[in-house]
Amino acid sequence: MWLFKSLLPALALGAGIVCSAQAADDEAKIDQGREIYGEFCVACHGRDLVSTGPLTFDLRKFPKDDAARFKDVVMNGKGQAMRPWRDKLSDEEVALLWAYVRSGG
Repeated sequence: MWLFKSLLPALALGAGIVCSAQAADDEAKIDQGREIYGEFCVACHGRDLVSTGPLTFDLRKFPKDDAARFKDVVMNGKGQAMRPWRDKLSDEEVALLWAYVRSGG
């Protein structure tokens, strides 16, 4: 039992380092996604995900648990409402874009 108690602070520190590294990785993905958004999406969906008008979807309201739907819409478009981006964005770029959209801007 004493061994477990003596190892507990080290385990907690290790978990904290892992969580901190994960948070830094997530922030890097969000930042990269923000750059992609600025290049491809901001003209229609607005700065910081805030829609510029009534015709474009407010991405702050996109369901945060529906990455598959997001990828499908980005890659395949939505008819006349949104062009497909499969010829401009890779799967990795869409994942980074999703990280940004999911963050809420």
